[in-house]
Amino acid sequence: MAQNKQDQNKYVKKETMLMVAFITFTAGFLAGIAYGIFKDEPRQAARVEQRQATQPATGPDFSSKIAALELEVAQNPTKVGSWIQLGNLYFDTNKYDRAIMAYKKSLELNPQNADVWTDMGVMYRRSGQPAEAIKAFDKAIEINPRHEISRFNKGIVLLHDLNDQENAIRAWEELIKINPIAMAPTGQSVDQLVVQLKNQKKSQ
Repeated sequence: MAQNKQDQNKYVKKETMLMVAFITFTAGFLAGIAYGIFKDEPRQAARVEQRQATQPATGPDFSSKIAALELEVAQNPTKVGSWIQLGNLYFDTNKYDRAIMAYKKSLELNPQNADVWTDMGVMYRRSGQPAEAIKAFDKAIEINPRHEISRFNKGIVLLHDLNDQENAIRAWEELIKINPIAMAPTGQSVDQLVVQLKNQKKSQ
């Protein structure tokens, strides 16, 4: 995810932890939890603050910003920051494919940005490409093994999109090793989520 960008009601992006955001768990026992890439929310930022808007950022102001950035990257295609900003605006306006394109352009110039890889993973998930989302999160983790948001998001995709409960638990257990007190925005700890998942698995 992208620098200096605030995330939304349930996504937390970039360089600190509280993940962006976050899908209401389809399973009732986890309903309402979101710490990464939830089905209904805009972007994730790697900061501690959460994005307050519950609706995508749209309107004339955003349209003009997008147009200006599109012109800027056309004229200066090597400006990494402009590609990231453009990707962020596409993210916030639910233009998934365009966001992925812009993030890819920025990563061609600077492939070591774990935040952008994570945001791109969110866009892959929202565009119905969970396998590509996992690849993006794994790349973020490879670049920064302590990247908590990408680890949480990976667990979300594994659990809800790929129905891989075992590896979702593993992803979150790795997160807990990094930060034993990792929390979801609702105040529930990640270790509690893991316990709940394990208990549910036993009862199946």
